[in-house]
Amino acid sequence: MLTFEEKLAIIESFPELERKDVSLGRVNFHYNESSYDQKNVVYHLHPNGNGFVYAGKMTGYETNDKGMVNIRNFTEKAIRSTVRKAILSLTPRETERLDEPTEEVWINDNTVTLTVLKEEDIWNVYTDEDVLDGTFNSYREATNYLEAEGFSRI
Repeated sequence: MLTFEEKLAIIESFPELERKDVSLGRVNFHYNESSYDQKNVVYHLHPNGNGFVYAGKMTGYETNDKGMVNIRNFTEKAIRSTVRKAILSLTPRETERLDEPTEEVWINDNTVTLTVLKEEDIWNVYTDEDVLDGTFNSYREATNYLEAEGFSRI
């Protein structure tokens, strides 16, 4: 089993991750460029060697209810591979960005319509009366909200 210091050195070699020291000597690493609410890539790396890497959007890993895989007994190669895959799974894809519309109209079963509109770097949802219904950091967040509220694209 790799030591805490060895695991720390491996994870710190990823410049896109930001270290966050937490309680009991544990360390988290955030990926601030994540296109999802999930920012933790490495969670509670502990001096005893225990720790977790986010694998919630990946296949082939046994994860807990938070989508984390335990890396306690991982080799250097396995840690590097898992962290790299975790970062990639949270990275927005250029094709997704290019395919995003700048404005869409959505409707629900009651024929209520909402418009999702890209303004600057955010996505706003407006009612028919141009009243702001919600503001989101990404197109995906806006559409997830609309779908959860029972709306579908026209």
